Amino acid sequence: MFNKRVAPRNVPKHIGIILDGNGRWATKRGLPRNYGHRKGVEAIFRTIEASLKFGIKYMSVFAFSTENWKRSKEEIDGIFSLVKEFFESEIDKIVTSGVKINFFGDLTAFSEDIREVLYKAVELSKNNNKLTFNMCLNYGGKQDIVQSVNNLISNGKKMITEQDISDNLYSKGMPDLDFVIRTSGEERLSNFMIYQAAYAELYFPKVLWPDFNEKELWKALVVYSKRKRRFGGY
Repeated sequence: MFNKRVAPRNVPKHIGIILDGNGRWATKRGLPRNYGHRKGVEAIFRTIEASLKFGIKYMSVFAFSTENWKRSKEEIDGIFSLVKEFFESEIDKIVTSGVKINFFGDLTAFSEDIREVLYKAVELSKNNNKLTFNMCLNYGGKQDIVQSVNNLISNGKKMITEQDISDNLYSKGMPDLDFVIRTSGEERLSNFMIYQAAYAELYFPKVLWPDFNEKELWKALVVYSKRKRRFGGY
């Protein structure tokens, strides 16, 4: 039975979440897709609170991929507007709770007013250490690796090691992913932190992202706690 006071043992240090199902959630209810995205943003905040409660130290969420530009302009504009609104309205609460905010991806594609809000969130939260929250915006795992390698080449590196690549990813200085959750029942990574997820445990619940909550995260953590991570060993 779900107990809100008890976190499972063996909680992952770094979880990644692919936020899937916002559009389907809205369509099932006869609502506009962007309303589903609004409810999805609310689910992000719930999950941040739950992660703090369960002692998770790093959480990375896949909010907008480099492939998502294929969607309609109306939907894309709606997503960006929601991200801006979220950080404008919730930043004080997030900072007060001890969350450090980072953004992974090429933010130059966004308008100046959106970038200003995102950079402000990073600056205001930079000294926090209870939970590091990474939002992937205009992000792709392949692009992350390519950027890392190009940085090394431009700095004169001839022989490149795994550690070199890790040290030049957006997630530099952070542990690799222990656990990846993709909601909605789809079973693929879709270019999400593919280097960092090399040894991650994977979990694909059928719940759509707007319905994700503390109970769903607890269920996921229980599943993780029962996994045996061998890293290629016995």
